[in-house]
Amino acid sequence: MHLSIFKLTMNYLSVENISKSYGERILFKDVSFGINKDQKIAFIAKNGSGKTTIMNMINGLDEPDTGQVVIRKEINMAFLSQNNNLQDELTIEENIFASDNEILKIIERYEKALENPNDEEAYQRAFDDMDRHNAWDFETQFKQILYKLKLEDLKMKVKNMSGGQKKRLSLAIILISKPDLLILDEPTNHLDLEMIEWLEDYFAKENITLFMVTHDRFFLERVCNEIIELDNGKIYQYKGNYSYYLAKKEERLASENASIDKAQNLFVKELAWMRRQPKARTTKSKSRQDDFYVIKEKAESRRKENVVELEINMERMGSKIIEMVKLNKNFPDRTILKDFSYSFQRGERIGIIGKNGTGKSTFLNILTQTLPPDSGKVIIGDTIKIGYYTQSGINPKPGQKVIDIIKEYGEYIPLTKGKIISASQLLERFLFDAKKQYDFVEKLSGGELKRLYLCTVLIQNPNFLILDEPTNDLDIVTLNVLESFLLDFPGCLLVVSHDRYFMDKIVDHLFVFRGEGEIEDFPGNYSDFRAYEDSAEPKVLHSVSTEKTNWKVKQTASTGLNFNEQKEFNKLEREIKDLEYNKKQIEQEFADGKVADDKIEAKANELQKIIQSIEEKEERWFELSSKME
Repeated sequence: MHLSIFKLTMNYLSVENISKSYGERILFKDVSFGINKDQKIAFIAKNGSGKTTIMNMINGLDEPDTGQVVIRKEINMAFLSQNNNLQDELTIEENIFASDNEILKIIERYEKALENPNDEEAYQRAFDDMDRHNAWDFETQFKQILYKLKLEDLKMKVKNMSGGQKKRLSLAIILISKPDLLILDEPTNHLDLEMIEWLEDYFAKENITLFMVTHDRFFLERVCNEIIELDNGKIYQYKGNYSYYLAKKEERLASENASIDKAQNLFVKELAWMRRQPKARTTKSKSRQDDFYVIKEKAESRRKENVVELEINMERMGSKIIEMVKLNKNFPDRTILKDFSYSFQRGERIGIIGKNGTGKSTFLNILTQTLPPDSGKVIIGDTIKIGYYTQSGINPKPGQKVIDIIKEYGEYIPLTKGKIISASQLLERFLFDAKKQYDFVEKLSGGELKRLYLCTVLIQNPNFLILDEPTNDLDIVTLNVLESFLLDFPGCLLVVSHDRYFMDKIVDHLFVFRGEGEIEDFPGNYSDFRAYEDSAEPKVLHSVSTEKTNWKVKQTASTGLNFNEQKEFNKLEREIKDLEYNKKQIEQEFADGKVADDKIEAKANELQKIIQSIEEKEERWFELSSKME
């Protein structure tokens, strides 16, 4: 009995009072937490706050200024980093067998014995070793992993592989080694949706201990049973999944702010007392003086929640947007586009999904005319200004500083309503403080680089925004703000992303790349698509072709709504959900007595407006839904 309890609470790794500073900048101080057997932990923090540094310390790639990381001696720990540690001159198979795993070495000897059938003695030894170590099941499992990760050509050399293939191989090697503790840094980057969903299922079912950094909120929700957050240099732990974390974090922030408000009121009283006191102190007054400084520190600890403010001016959009006419594109090994035609409408919000290699990025390059089609044409309206966020990112000049990147677009940038803003002020809105603006670009974290790049795309005032994997390396805080901006963006939006949470929130319909030039137009977001794919109903979708009678310009058999009505219906559902949430929050504030006396009337009016808005939107929702029956 005692043994089973011990196993359940066995500690694999302890982070004990670690601190890290760079010059005057304190990243974090006295941070402590532990990882126990069978925990599946997500580590959340803003970009630039020390996530990668802590991951590197855990893996022995960096040292804390103070404190230590203690790892249980007998455990096998593996680390999947953003940078692969593969040997370029070796094949996939050779890289796998380069592991220290004894079972893998037995399988390697067996595989080599199969290649030399004349050496019967070597074959028998290898066969007996497979039996003795029960390696047959292990071999079957690791071949299944390779198959699922599309790594079937075991003789391919690493130097000939794409970045995505290398990421998958690094992941396969780690999964095959079956570590006790697996440390993962953005495991879903460069994986397509099918592989992400397989990996989700694998981690959810496997008896493995995980500690990961990921921005994939679906992944967090379905895999993790605990979340550790590094926020303003402090650690907060939440024993639940992503939904639980969101709810509890909101409670914590409300509690902290209430506590600070109380301290500020007390601080005003104590400050008046301090000023009245004579210089000579009694023991009692000395004690109260000491307490005063504690109260002062608490009162001044109001959270500074920086929010990315994106109110860039958008160029006026005319009636003609972009038309793609009978496009064809082939590569020697595959077809990307086959007689593809599409005419974009004002305000469209399209997500692009499909397996890696089906041509999603090629499609965007043809649309933006950075790659010519084999035949057909792309006609761009005179008023259309494209903003294209690619996966390649920024290529700074040596010694270039953050502010220099923005000043290349001008000292002042136009905002909405005729306002202007300086380059420095704009960077502050993108969470680069005055000091950070004069950092060399090469010193930025991966997420900070992406945020800076996003800034350079948006300040060019696009009205047709194309985002190719925009969520990679962005922290969850920045993702939420970006989503809010995109929901309000009045222009056209075209997004390639494997972030299902992100896609669900911002797109109205999907281009589904099936491969070999087959592209389907699906009227809904990613969750709608998954439910549709998983249902037993027959699949009849509209192919995007030379015909201009696809779902966006005619009533579909499935919904009875035209394009604008379908878009309005989807938007109404989102808006009603948000309003219901706001209504519930205000009602809870009244129930908890948290509304100040002088704010009761304003809060009541706000609640009444929300209720009225819900009723109006629900009435329109019912009107549209009746057309779908």
